[in-house]
Parts: sequence; structure tokens; C-alpha cells
Amino acid sequence: MKFYFPDSQDQISPTYNFITEEYSPYRVRQRDDVYAHEILDPIPYHGLLVSKAIVDGSVRGAGKYTMPQRERLYRLGVSKYFRLPDNIVTMGDCGAFNYIDEELPPYTTDEVLNFYERCGFHAGISIDHVVFGYDAKVPDKEVNLSWKKRREISLHYAEEFYEAVQRSGNKIEPIGAAQGWSPESYADSVQQLQQMGYQRIALGGMVPLKTADIVACLKMIDQVCLSATQLHLLGITRVASMEEFSSYGVTSFDSTTPFRQAFMDDRNNYHTENGAYTAIRVPQVEGNPALKRRILAGEVSASKAHAIERECMRRLRAYDQGSETVDRAIEILEEYEKLLDSGIKKSKIPAYRTTLEAKPWKSCKCSICVAHGIDIAIFRGSERNKRRGFHNLSVFADKMCRIEHFHRQEG
Repeated sequence: MKFYFPDSQDQISPTYNFITEEYSPYRVRQRDDVYAHEILDPIPYHGLLVSKAIVDGSVRGAGKYTMPQRERLYRLGVSKYFRLPDNIVTMGDCGAFNYIDEELPPYTTDEVLNFYERCGFHAGISIDHVVFGYDAKVPDKEVNLSWKKRREISLHYAEEFYEAVQRSGNKIEPIGAAQGWSPESYADSVQQLQQMGYQRIALGGMVPLKTADIVACLKMIDQVCLSATQLHLLGITRVASMEEFSSYGVTSFDSTTPFRQAFMDDRNNYHTENGAYTAIRVPQVEGNPALKRRILAGEVSASKAHAIERECMRRLRAYDQGSETVDRAIEILEEYEKLLDSGIKKSKIPAYRTTLEAKPWKSCKCSICVAHGIDIAIFRGSERNKRRGFHNLSVFADKMCRIEHFHRQEG
């Protein structure tokens, strides 16, 4: 089972100073900042997924790449741009969720194939249009017409894409995108894609589905799936079910979930082998809109806010070094939490105590936690938060390796 990490220009600066909260004055982002595969050993993913919508933008506006970054990607190619080792494969897609509200995809097959060829991807997914809903029991005559149309659009573009790849003579591996609203419709899409010639098929639109629904779809697909056909799950991360997914022909998947939970999840921010902990929030005064509003309104003294923020960081580091107690660290964190939001409904202090008492960063062997200790468990600015995301990717990779090892042992 191969894991692809979707790119969103996520890098960290190796020279960032956590004490002074400053970057090196000589830092050049593209040259000096590093990706997860450059700082973690072993590399936590087998491949990199890059979306055209992220690079070139879509109907929602510009992508995440600046014009110089975009030009550099096209000039160097995806492998050199990301400084990828030879064993990391690349996959391109269109980023269908970026144009989900449109009646038609905003790209043509030629534009997408041009993107894949110029960037030098190993594999590329055909243009698809996400189906809005899922209903395993809806009769065919009652299926929402927009669902049917979106599946037909996806199959139409898949046929165009396969033929275009064959004509181009390019070595890129074509991947057909399958959409559906039920196990039967997904299986029919897969069957049609196989008839077109696809030997690798990406199942899209499954992110909102429950695991049981995904398994139901895979079981139905398995009835029509040829032995040579490989399945890819778009945007799916269900560690506990990966072995079962694999038994139905899934050979690869992609997801940003482990990374994004580091700073998007309300509580499960720092992942471990057996669960997750809440990162300790110590936001910078200048970077917290709610606190800045309270300061401007005269409700909070700016000097007091800065003093408490500094004391939080001092006590947390002292606790990590053994010269401060957990109670003293909790005391100042509670004071800062109340300062940040006087009307807070549910305090995170109990969760912080659990994190601090467990000290999960002490037992983690990833290079990031070894280098930075408690700072990785502190929710504060992109440099810490992205590092914690990289740590989560490392933990996720370890879990996948253990599942694979167990599967081999059982076999």
C-alpha cells in the first residue's frame, strides 16, 4: 500500500530560532526551507501528489504558488523542484474539490495533459467532477440528475484523457477517475474505465463516506475488477481499515489528514503510536486577532499580555528541562487562556495537563522531536505547527509499516 502526500507548499525553515522567534536574515525560502522528505528519515511517504488547481489556480482564484514558483516548477519539473529522491514517485491531478460548485470542470484534457507532461509526473489522473451525494439504496430512476451528469462528465473526460495519452507517446501512467453515488455506480464506473484501457483507477468523492460505505463500494467493485487493475483512494486515511482496503485491490491512497490535524483539529494535534494529544496553545499576542481586539478595546493591557505569553513559554521549557513543576506550568497557561478569551465555554487546561504529564515528545524518536522537544507540542505559529504535522506524518508512516509487517507475518 503506497501513501502519496498531497503538496500544498508545506515547508519549514531549518534555521528558525524558537527562542527569539526569528528567521535567519539570509534565509531564501525556495533555497533554504525543506520539505518533510528532506528532514525525516525514513521518508514518511512513497509519493507526492500535486494538483493543477494548487499550481495554476482555478475558478476560485489563484493557486498557492506564486508566479516565480509556478515558472520554476514548469522549468525544473516536479522531481527537481521538490528535490525528490529517486524512490519517490509523483502523481498529478486536477484538484476537483476546487471547482466542485461549477457546472463543468474549468480545464480541458489537453490543458491537463500539458500540465502533467511539462512537470514530468510519473502518473496523472483524468479530469473528474465530484458527485455531491451518496445513497446506496436509491433506485436508478430516482437518482439525482446532477449526480448522473457528473459521473458521465468524469467518464467522458477519462476516455478523452486515455486516448490523448496514447496519442502523445508520453510515458506518463494514465489513471482513470471513477465517481459514483452508490456501490453499483462506482462499480459501473470502474468497469467502463477498464474497457477504455485503464489499469489504474482512482476512486474519487469518497472523503465524506463512512468506512463501512467505502468497504461496500470496494466489495462491489471487486466483482468487476480485473486482476491487473490497481485502485487508488483519493483523500482517504483510515489506518485501521487499510488492510481490508488492500484485500479489495487498493494499492495506493493519498491524504493530508495526519499533517493537517496538527493545526486544524481542535484536540488531536500531536499523534503517537496509540492515540493523540492536544497541543498546548500559546499564541503570539500580535498573531491572535481576538486578543488584539481586546487590547485595542482597552479590556487587556498589552504589556500584561506579552508578559504572560513570555512566562508561558519560559515555564513550559523549564518544565521540559525538569526545573519547573507541571502545576506551575498549568497555572500560567490557565491565566493566559482566560486572557485570550474571558468567556471561554470549555477550557483546554485538563487536556494540556494530560499532554504535559505524558511528555510524549520525550519518547518520540523522530528527528523533529529529538531536535526541538516540547516546542513541537506547542501550538504556536507555522514553524512549530508544520513541524508537528511532519511529526504526525512520521507516526502515520510507522503505523502503516507495522500493519504491512503484521500482514506479511500473517501471510
